[in-house]
Amino acid sequence: MQAPTMRRRRTAAIGAGLGVAALALSACGTSGGGSAATGPATELGDTDGGSVSILAWPGYVEDGTNDPAVDWVTPFEEATGCSVTSQTYGTSDEAFNLMGDGGFDVVAASGDLTLRLIASETVQELNTDLLESYDAIFDFLKEQEWNSVDGAVYGIPHGYGANLLAYNTDVFPEAPTSWSVVFEDAAANTGGITAYDSPIYIADAAMYLMATEPDLGIENPYSLDEEQLAAAVDLLTVQREHIGEYWSDYLIEVQGLEAGSMVAGTTWQVIINSLSEGTPVAATLPEEGVTGWSDSWMISSATEQTACAYAWLDWIASPEGNAMATEYFGEAPNNIEACDFASEGHCEAYHAGDEEYASQIWYWTTPIAECLDGRTDVECTDYAAWTEAWQQIQG
Repeated sequence: MQAPTMRRRRTAAIGAGLGVAALALSACGTSGGGSAATGPATELGDTDGGSVSILAWPGYVEDGTNDPAVDWVTPFEEATGCSVTSQTYGTSDEAFNLMGDGGFDVVAASGDLTLRLIASETVQELNTDLLESYDAIFDFLKEQEWNSVDGAVYGIPHGYGANLLAYNTDVFPEAPTSWSVVFEDAAANTGGITAYDSPIYIADAAMYLMATEPDLGIENPYSLDEEQLAAAVDLLTVQREHIGEYWSDYLIEVQGLEAGSMVAGTTWQVIINSLSEGTPVAATLPEEGVTGWSDSWMISSATEQTACAYAWLDWIASPEGNAMATEYFGEAPNNIEACDFASEGHCEAYHAGDEEYASQIWYWTTPIAECLDGRTDVECTDYAAWTEAWQQIQG
């Protein structure tokens, strides 16, 4: 997920698979290190005079440098006495490697990264009793398979969003009801189809097959055995013939949608909101559901700045801090109280707190060998296998 100026569940089965996952993930060149903490913090020291080094997506740690009116770092520094330094990254693989190199106290991680960080012992278990803001976070974001393992919490939810279907309203006068327009029916608009450029996009194909090919037995689009992964790869390989351009930088899709060269494909609500007035493009949530993200704030297992790290997590999850950060990026906040600090209409536009809407989102989750859907009679494909498959699809 990448946006420079904006932008269900099964934990018990994951724990035993993380050792396998750590080995498997290193096979794709993304092994990382960390001095594992012996357990979650039990108490915090004074923050005054401390510091916190943060690795995050662009737009997650704004200190007024990019826009003097956009600054939630300075209020944090003034309130806590912690000084903040930050670095942005462009892909989850890059973030994994940077965290493995060390030097960061806190990382904002998407669901295709979180379990890799946990498996490599790069991040530590958290004590949510030390976070005043935690209780107010939406329950449907807490203790999920992408931020927790076997009841142990490793990530604090930031915000969330859906990977919607964008469509050109001149080409589609009525909103498409199915993702078939970018899969089985893509030939009708060959060259005008677009998709998110990442191995995690395989889950979008798996989600579609889950609804349209029930005999495959897919129950979780991030939990695919070899046969199920092969079916998703086949579908995406056919789709590739009709793709005009993949995107990971949101500006690429904005340009394509405005120019009319992209007529259907994956999008974010913030991209739709950013289009020039009059652009004949809208977005919809198809009947098969959507994938999406709920990024997590995590603390390095090697940090020596525990107090300031916890203080940052508490601030960025607070109603005021979270409202500023999620509205700037373009996603729903993690708690309903944040809506009191957000601009009028923001929470409605992003369906904040709408559990029915949220239940249709399959949030990005790192594929691991231990099947996330609970199967024990088969080994599932891990992130390394998905990366290799994505390279195969790309040709």
